[in-house]
Amino acid sequence: MHLTKAEVVRTQIIVTTPEKWDVVTRKSTGDTELVQKVRLLIIDEVHMLHDERGAVIESLVARTQRQVESTQSMIRIVGLSATLPNFVDVAMFLKVNLSQGLFYFDASFRPVPLEQHFVGVKGKPGTKLSNENLDKTAFEKVKEMLQQDHQVMVFVHSRKDTLKTARLFYQMAVDEMCLELLDNTGHGQYNQACKEMARSKGRELRELFKKGFGIHHAGMLRSDRNLMEKMFGHGLIKVLCCTATLAWGVNLPAAAVVIKGTQIYNTQKGSFMDLGILDVLQIFGRAGRPQFQQYGIGFICTTHDKLAHYLAAVTQQHPIESRFDERIVDNLNAEIALGTVTSIEEGIQWLGYSYMFVRWKKNPLMYGIEWQELSDDPHLYSQRKKLIVKAARRLQQTQMIIFDEKTQSLTPKNTGRIASDFYILNNSIEIFNNMMKPQATEADILTMLSLSGEFDNIQSRDTESQELETLRKTVCPCEIGSAKDTSHAKVNILLQVPSLPPEVAIALTLNSSSLTFLKPV
Repeated sequence: MHLTKAEVVRTQIIVTTPEKWDVVTRKSTGDTELVQKVRLLIIDEVHMLHDERGAVIESLVARTQRQVESTQSMIRIVGLSATLPNFVDVAMFLKVNLSQGLFYFDASFRPVPLEQHFVGVKGKPGTKLSNENLDKTAFEKVKEMLQQDHQVMVFVHSRKDTLKTARLFYQMAVDEMCLELLDNTGHGQYNQACKEMARSKGRELRELFKKGFGIHHAGMLRSDRNLMEKMFGHGLIKVLCCTATLAWGVNLPAAAVVIKGTQIYNTQKGSFMDLGILDVLQIFGRAGRPQFQQYGIGFICTTHDKLAHYLAAVTQQHPIESRFDERIVDNLNAEIALGTVTSIEEGIQWLGYSYMFVRWKKNPLMYGIEWQELSDDPHLYSQRKKLIVKAARRLQQTQMIIFDEKTQSLTPKNTGRIASDFYILNNSIEIFNNMMKPQATEADILTMLSLSGEFDNIQSRDTESQELETLRKTVCPCEIGSAKDTSHAKVNILLQVPSLPPEVAIALTLNSSSLTFLKPV
């Protein structure tokens, strides 16, 4: 939501995503009053620095700290994390007084101890053999926990897999004649729960509940997710099949957690990759309920070749690294548009506030810096200058700023200001610059928009081609420039559809992140 000035004055606490706060604070006019009011900035899950969204946090912290220094107004920054191996580095980045402001709680502070199990199965990742073995192994562990009268969370890595796994495990329970382990009819609140479940819009949820199973993922209705959390919390659901979003966003512990497989699909790379170690630690953190168990139990079921990697990663915990260099161009543009960076020298100072700069000095080889270079130049001035100049040249090339190589000055242009205010990637600006024509038609504009980098995570699936082709022929007023089976064509078609019938929207299996862009034209 967008706050009016009157609402800002009355507001005491703002809960926001890093990206939204970045949009607010990078504007030189409009929301400055909101920014100036802040006296405490709390960053939850600060280990997201390791994630592709981490660059936003680095940018926000750097902007806040520079604002503190320039205005001499005190803004306190608090970072929170339950899975942060190199907490001292993050404390240095947040300018924490290490003797007074750094608080570290090791495993001894856990309400209940955590018992961790690592299980390796035969077969290469992604093959039919390994998938079957993972299913069998995960079910064996679930059965073992149910026999001890424990509730279990099974973490899978796609929304579709939550329902598939629940149905598969129920069938396995039928085959092994152990359905009594899943029986929830004897629970005192069962009849009342059945009435509540009857109001759920999800047919699959009602069907699974009677079998002792539940599912939970971000694609479900909020009311259905609340219902699943409530039923599991009251002990009416024995096994909850869910995605990692439950571990990050909901405080819902279980006696035992099982991670079924560690291969997760990356939409941007279009391939499978290993589940991140921070995700594993976060999921394991869901195991154990202080009021019911003396210890929590976590199982990770993976293929043999990945076993050593996860064993070492969980027990040794590798430090988290920075991803700031991936977004350095767009973040530098935001500072230039805001007026906080007006020269290469100021850009070098700005980079000194980043977490990347902290890690450069601790682990230079990771970032392509030789130890000798760090020894000769302890503050890595030349390395910072090289990175800022490279980013400035890129912004000059895309006509977002004016970069004077002689005076080293950086001046924003209207294009750069627009990109900063509306959070547009420099790659998209380059596409717009190349494709914008004075006599452009609506079809040209739509083709240009569909090619922008913001839509890179939208994939074109074979199963959707028929629905998309039907939409293209029946409701698209403009010609589709791209080949019909590409992701660009899919975006173009969806931009032209005035409103999607629910059954078509479901068939297209849009992910939630893409929906924010799909406004009717």
